[in-house]
Amino acid sequence: QVQLVESGGGLVQAGGSLRLSCAASGRTFSSSNIGWFRQAPGKEREFVAAIKWTGGTTNYTVSLEGRFTISRDHAKNTVYLQMNSLKPEDTAIYYCAADPRGTWDIKMTPSAYNSWGQGTQVTVSS
Repeated sequence: QVQLVESGGGLVQAGGSLRLSCAASGRTFSSSNIGWFRQAPGKEREFVAAIKWTGGTTNYTVSLEGRFTISRDHAKNTVYLQMNSLKPEDTAIYYCAADPRGTWDIKMTPSAYNSWGQGTQVTVSS
């Protein structure tokens, strides 16, 4: 089992940037695909981005690609989500999650991930 802790959220003005971190512990982290999801009030949790355990393959929601970048540092057991040109509609709680199967096809559905962090709030003001 992987334990995950998100950080880096906060309040930012539209057009600003934030970098979220997902610190992991647990022996299966290095072989797990890691995803970022977000959930706005009254909405379902949605896929944002994910990265394969090797770090060489990424997947993004099409509408966010180009503004958001996911990366991972195996030495620090951490996955990052760099968010640029933030918009008010990016306001949500952001969660990272682990899929320990490390499949070649990165999953985009929450049900594929079995470990979740507690989330970090991102608020973008207009």
